[in-house]
Amino acid sequence: MTAAVPVSRIAPQRSRAEALVADHLHAIDTPLASLRNASGQIARWGVTLAQRLSAGGRLLVAGNGGSAAEAQHLTAELVGRFDGNRPAYSAIALTSETSSLTAIGNDYGFEDVFARQVEAHGRRGDILLLLSTSGRSPNLLTAAHAARRSHLTSWAITGAAPNPLARAVDDALVLEGASPSIQEVELVAIHALCRAFDDAVGFGGGACES
Repeated sequence: MTAAVPVSRIAPQRSRAEALVADHLHAIDTPLASLRNASGQIARWGVTLAQRLSAGGRLLVAGNGGSAAEAQHLTAELVGRFDGNRPAYSAIALTSETSSLTAIGNDYGFEDVFARQVEAHGRRGDILLLLSTSGRSPNLLTAAHAARRSHLTSWAITGAAPNPLARAVDDALVLEGASPSIQEVELVAIHALCRAFDDAVGFGGGACES
């Protein structure tokens, strides 16, 4: 039988884990402060997005890794619902088209996996939103350039500026802090954008459904 580990030997590890968790939660304060300072910008994005989508336009969203998941989260809120029942709006997560991603990556290279889709789906006046904690992902940069060629409005949520993506888009929401914390606050930014969007289309108000 394995000898029991003395409590005195377990407690320091538990204290270290608690300290790490506390530090992680504290780190969210920095990008969250950036987001609070950008509340007016998010509100403007929500109004613009509502105007474009209500007029028949669409939102294209892309990101890598955890930001890819956030891209799908946002489009689900718009196609489905965020805050009560309302009409569906056109939003496409370029990260979820797996056959297109693999075909484009194989035939053209990974840097073009989003740009090629922007060229295919984007129309003048549509909006492209790019999510990047570094602001340096080559495939997002090529997507931003494709948006400009196709006359889309391009936005980005990025980490600390200056960075190439913030310079390549029409408007950037810049969040200070470490990458994991920025990625977590991306979701807060997305929900804030949905809140502003729902209000602008006349369906804001209640508790979040997602």
